[in-house]
Amino acid sequence: MRVLRIVALVLVALLAWLQYRLWFGHGGAGDVHSLRQKVALQQRDNGGLQQRNDALAAEVAELKSADGGAAVEERARSELGMIKPGETFYRVVEDKPATPAAQDDAGKDDPGQDGAP
Repeated sequence: MRVLRIVALVLVALLAWLQYRLWFGHGGAGDVHSLRQKVALQQRDNGGLQQRNDALAAEVAELKSADGGAAVEERARSELGMIKPGETFYRVVEDKPATPAAQDDAGKDDPGQDGAP
């Protein structure tokens, strides 16, 4: 009987030690959870980068296509502000509307603005 108790005690101690290693030890459940979070974050980042790469690949394919001259011309016009010889370039500049804070300040300085005669 005494040997059986010692064996049972050793087995319980071994089980406790294995449970401790499972939950708190190196490579345990905490580490697995942390690594899963890192993998999910990296996959999200990779998805964004893949979309960017796909957009760039489509743009390169468009520039290399048979009608690539039109794409090059469009980029030169929009990004570099280039025009063809003989064309006239017009730039339209609109006035910025006054901000509400600036209008309130202007109304305080002028006593005629408050509706009094």
